[in-house]
Amino acid sequence: MPESPIRKLVPFAEVAKKAGRKVFHLNIGQPDIETPEVAMAAVRNFKQKVVEYTHSAGIYSYRKKLTEYYKKINIDITPEDIIVGTGASEALLFAINTCLDPGDEIIIPEPFYANYNGFAINCGAVVRPIFSSIDTGFALPPIA
Repeated sequence: MPESPIRKLVPFAEVAKKAGRKVFHLNIGQPDIETPEVAMAAVRNFKQKVVEYTHSAGIYSYRKKLTEYYKKINIDITPEDIIVGTGASEALLFAINTCLDPGDEIIIPEPFYANYNGFAINCGAVVRPIFSSIDTGFALPPIA
């Protein structure tokens, strides 16, 4: 599995910061807004003595609430149809490993999320990029 291209940027950012340069961390999805006070209060007031692992698919009550949301937009699913992940990369890795077999190809407009390459290698699939450009609004070429 190749090293994440996103993580390769971190040492360069650290050197730039030490040199007094302003660094915008577009590589790690770091929030630049304040955490809502309700979330901070929940952390400050957390009293549980043991923090245990939850069900591997995610907390059932949360998955149930998600099904209620989806029903409102005419998508009929059950909590058993939902897996809650810790982030987009984990979810993408699950999806790619679920849908693809070794030797399968993934057609992705380029530029694309750099970790797609690693996810494809992980399951033996191959990324086939289709070039797109800012000059055309990243439009895809005609299907032909």
